[in-house]
Amino acid sequence: MTSNFIDYVKINLKSGNGGRGFTHFRREKFVDKGGPDGGDGGRGGHIILRGNKQYWTLIHLKYQKHIKADHGESGGKSRSTGKQGKDVILEVPLGTVARNAETGEKLAEIIDDGQEVIVLPGGMGGLGNYHFKTSTNQAPDYSQPGIPGQEIWAILELKLLADVGLVGFPNAGKSTLLSVISAAKPEIGDYPFTTLVPNLGVVPYRDFQSFVMADIPGIIEGAAEGKGLGLRFLRHIERNSNLLFMVDGSKLSPAEEYETLLGELEKYNPELLDKNRLLAVTKSDLLDEDLKREIAATLPKGIPHVFISSKTMEGINELKDLIWRSLNDYLE
Repeated sequence: MTSNFIDYVKINLKSGNGGRGFTHFRREKFVDKGGPDGGDGGRGGHIILRGNKQYWTLIHLKYQKHIKADHGESGGKSRSTGKQGKDVILEVPLGTVARNAETGEKLAEIIDDGQEVIVLPGGMGGLGNYHFKTSTNQAPDYSQPGIPGQEIWAILELKLLADVGLVGFPNAGKSTLLSVISAAKPEIGDYPFTTLVPNLGVVPYRDFQSFVMADIPGIIEGAAEGKGLGLRFLRHIERNSNLLFMVDGSKLSPAEEYETLLGELEKYNPELLDKNRLLAVTKSDLLDEDLKREIAATLPKGIPHVFISSKTMEGINELKDLIWRSLNDYLE
């Protein structure tokens, strides 16, 4: 099945050329040449990115490989300025970053609804001959051409905006957790890489409050070197203020799973280790109390943990409390 979630596109952008300035003289009886009155050319159209909270994917731009803004029109007589070229406004989801494909330079970062950034300005219009009149040159017969627009290949990539990012190996229970604590309905199955695209869910909390959780496709060992699906989606974790590591309590060593996940994130971007970290040991319905105590003794110190089961709902409210406290600590 083809997914509608697209988080990376490469497109050619071209802003409009500025219009040419006009060379013209007033025609008045008994006035020699009437004086210069040529108007300025219009500005070329900009390429603009605008944040739209209703969008969650870049699929609408996937098949638009070349995007051009209109050229500005030439100036006219009586100092009239040429019409500006029409801007092209590209609506993008919040969390979109635009970069120059050749240089890697960041052109824009869209994080607010309605935020607009000119990523490629249109060329300025040329000046009409009215501007070139001087005491020694009363009748200039020249004007400026418009400045050409710019053209680049740009990369737009989406980094999901969420309060909490779920980090774990395939089949760690991330999708299942998201499905039971939010209205999100990710595809769930008993096979590796259940999650093929990131999913967002709004998790309700006490007193009509809520937070946003992102289910990122499962990481495997070696993801930072390009194995599996993990590397492709690790960029989304960069946006999350808190990371919830999910390790399978039914496996031999949940603590080793956590360390492996942490290592993959560090290889990808060491700054990710500065984020608030929480730990959930999943499938706790398969564990007795003695085994839970044994596992808890091996878990890293200083990282808050909770045993949960999405099947029986064990520990789910405790987990939500833990996340909420962490979010508020982060905001303070």
